[in-house]
Parts: sequence; C-alpha cells; structure tokens
Amino acid sequence: MTLILLAGLAALAMNIFLPSLPGMTEYFHTDYRLLQLSVALYLGVNAVLQLFVGPISDRLGRRPVILAGIVIFLLATLGCALSTNAYVFLTFRMMQAAIVAAMVLSRAIVRDMVPDEEAASMIGYVTMGMAVVPMIGPAIGGMLDAAFGWHANFWLLLLLGALVLWLTWADLGETAPRSGQTFREQVREYPALFASPRFWGYALASGLSSGSFFAYLGGGPFVGDQVFGLPPEKLGIYFGAPAIGYMLGNFVSGRFSVRVGINRMVFWGTVVNALGIGLNLWLFYAGLGTAISFFGLMTLMGLGNGMTIPNATAGALSVRPHLAGTASGLAGALMIAIGAALSALAGALLTPETGAFPLLWIMLSTGLLAIIAILLVIRRERRLPAP
Repeated sequence: MTLILLAGLAALAMNIFLPSLPGMTEYFHTDYRLLQLSVALYLGVNAVLQLFVGPISDRLGRRPVILAGIVIFLLATLGCALSTNAYVFLTFRMMQAAIVAAMVLSRAIVRDMVPDEEAASMIGYVTMGMAVVPMIGPAIGGMLDAAFGWHANFWLLLLLGALVLWLTWADLGETAPRSGQTFREQVREYPALFASPRFWGYALASGLSSGSFFAYLGGGPFVGDQVFGLPPEKLGIYFGAPAIGYMLGNFVSGRFSVRVGINRMVFWGTVVNALGIGLNLWLFYAGLGTAISFFGLMTLMGLGNGMTIPNATAGALSVRPHLAGTASGLAGALMIAIGAALSALAGALLTPETGAFPLLWIMLSTGLLAIIAILLVIRRERRLPAP
C-alpha cells in the first residue's frame, strides 16, 4: 500500500490541475501555450532527475532518496500555491518533479524483492492501484476548481504529500543493499545498458506507447476546452477516461504476465493502444467525432499502456538485475523525455481551427513506433535468446 500511494502521489501531481489550465491562463494574464509548459517542463525535469535517482539509490539506498524527494516536492507545492505570476509558478512546478523519486523507486523496490516474471505481475498490481489516483484526480481537480479556484488543487497536493511523507517514514524499510560504488563508478556501468538491444527495445516500447498518453496530457485539456467547450468540472471527469483502461490493463498484466510472457503482453498492449487511437482519428475524419467518442476511446489507449508499461519495465530491469535502480531511472528518463517533447509538440500545434487532428496524429505515430520496437525485441530473442 505504501508503494501504491508513493507512485499515486507522483501520478496525481502530474494531472490533478489540468482542468484548471484555461482558468489559470486568465488568472496569470498569459497565453495558454505558456501555461501548458507546466506539463512539458515538469516532464523534462522529471526525465533528467531519473538519470540520477536510480544510481544514487543504488548507492545510498531507496529509502533516503524517496524521503528527500517528498520533502522537496512539498516545498515546491507550497510555492506553486502561493505563486503570483506564471514564471514563478513554472519554476516551482519544475521543482515539483522531485516526486519522481517515488515513482521510479517504487518499481525498483519491487524488482529488489522478486524475480523477473513475478516483478512484471507485481508492478502490474501496484500500478493498477496507482491508476485509480489519476483516474479520479482530474475529476477532483475540476470540482475543486469550480468550488474554490485552481489554488485548491495544490493545497490538496500539499496535504496528501505530508501524509505520504509520514507513512513512508514510518513504514518503508530499505530493500537494496548499498553498492559501495561512487556515483562516477556507477555511471561507468551505463554502457552495459546502452549496449543492450533488449534494454533499448523494452525502453522504447514503453516510452513510445506511453508517449501517446503524454501527448494527450499536453493537448487533451485544450481539445476539451477549445474544441468541445467543456467546463472544468466536466472536463475533469472526461479527462480521466484513460485511467479506467489503464487500471484494467494493469489487472490483465498482474493476472496473466507470468503465464503469457512479457514480450507477448507488451506486443498486444502496443497494438491495442494504436488501434484505439486509429479508430478515434477515423471518427473525426468521418465527421463523427464528439467529446464522448474522443475521451471515451482513450480508454483503449489506457488499456494498451496498462499492458505495455509494467511488462516493458520489468523487461528493461531484467537485462542487468544488479543495476535495477539505474535501469529503472534510464528507462523512465527515456519515457518521460519522449513524453515531454510530445506534450510540448501537441500544445504548439493545436489551435481551435485544427481541432483534435494534430494531437491524434502525434499519438498514432508514436503508438505505431512502439509496435515496431517490441517486434525488434521479439525478433532478436528468437535469433539470439541470450541477453
């Protein structure tokens, strides 16, 4: 439960305030595209931090790194709530990315405790519970915005962060023996991962498939507000649709990964993701796209990612088990870096005149590339089973 709440807090911080972006744009007297950077910049800093979180935790242990990340997150959240201009807000928003330690290391802790196939199953169950948080997060954020204004979202994050800090301090033990290596010595081991085609295949399959979701994070609020004219509270409810599919996909991962195998689960997950987006795009070209169809079909994207991400993550971490924290950080950094770029791209291309088309094309393209990535892993393992 502690691991679920740690990862859930990181997920909630990413999306609870998204229905408030149009209102925040008015509050700060700025342009939507500037405020939309609160997603892209957060993801960008998130990606950079993941390069350091893994190796540092392999050296110092998981517990102290997680606790430090939560404390920085709390201070940054307070800064967001008290911000009076957009640039100060964006600065503190980037600092909030320190909570990534909780998301990265919750996965590494699972891998510390159990072997490959069981790790995929347990990560699936952990992230299934985590999926409940982003599913209800935008809905809660929209209602808080309607009742109290956008600041309420950050006051809630501050309260929940304090509770998770207390729980982590009281409950989370150390699961990783200290490596005894310096940070420089651990960075020297990066080539062991960089040289592995299997690591890159799993990491790219996860990063590209989830890239569809991150593009949705960047462009979905704009589509809901400018294309369909949804109020914040209704947008918040619709926006959480992918998490319903994600929770189901995580359940499928937890139930069947050991029996079906990691590679097949990743493959079918990427296929479901791309098919859902393709159907969504076809409806818009046919003139049948509505708010319900746009957001409703995003459940298939969530289902595909719920099958792909836990299994691809377990696969990436299994390439070099003694570098589980480092591998988790590198794979996560790649995933978030792709997401940050796609989120910014979606925000830059979307206008009221373009409708949802640029967003859906971005999402479909990354979804198809994810299928190619896992097919290359499968092909390589058939030819050369050894890592």
